[in-house]
Amino acid sequence: MMETATLAGGCFWCTEAVFDDVIGVESVESGYTGGHVPDPSYKRVCEGDTGHAEAIRITFDPAVISYDELLDIFFHTHDPTQLNRQGNDVGTQYRSAIFPHSAEQEAAARAAIDKAQADWPAPIVTSIEPLGEWYPAEDYHSDYFERVGDQNPYCTVVIAPKLRKFRKSYAERLKR
Repeated sequence: MMETATLAGGCFWCTEAVFDDVIGVESVESGYTGGHVPDPSYKRVCEGDTGHAEAIRITFDPAVISYDELLDIFFHTHDPTQLNRQGNDVGTQYRSAIFPHSAEQEAAARAAIDKAQADWPAPIVTSIEPLGEWYPAEDYHSDYFERVGDQNPYCTVVIAPKLRKFRKSYAERLKR
């Protein structure tokens, strides 16, 4: 039976590109959660006043990859010590956050933060937030890096190096 994980680690183009490659991940959807405005648009979320995070919703097979393993990848593929930002992407919409789907996921998230802290010299600021309403991102965000890749300077400068590092570190966990 498939399970779902919802994570925010900066730009959803980056996080979607990472998790699309992972064995056991059935699908990754970019969207918005954690805010107070119904049916937010990308433009509105980017303005920073909706409370939403750019996030991904991962559907995965726990018989192939565990939630704990997904969290390990999450903490190794973004900087969880930057409050409300990832690199040049600044604002609460780019916060590092975990949105648990169950009490078990919440406990695993707390344990993952404690475990990951050993790898970071600064305090981890990743929040654990209630799972709120999920709003899928506009269609043009879906599989953005796969479709656009080197045609977009942001993808070339930010996403491609992140993926190279991820693929080197997690070669045994990749689909291709």
